[in-house]
Amino acid sequence: MAEKRFVKVYDEGIFGSTEIFVDTKTGVNYLWHAEGYAGGLTVLLDRDGKPVVSPLPLPEEK
Repeated sequence: MAEKRFVKVYDEGIFGSTEIFVDTKTGVNYLWHAEGYAGGLTVLLDRDGKPVVSPLPLPEEK
């Protein structure tokens, strides 16, 4: 089986959905939000406007 490129690390919502995914190659975090028929994906930014990068390997990858 192929290695997963993206891992879901956060999930919330009942009617809408907000999820955070981490790229297992770069550590960059992505925010996905969907509600109804609409959705959007963006790089998750810190307060300085820089991408949030998780240390690799992720704990569940070990």
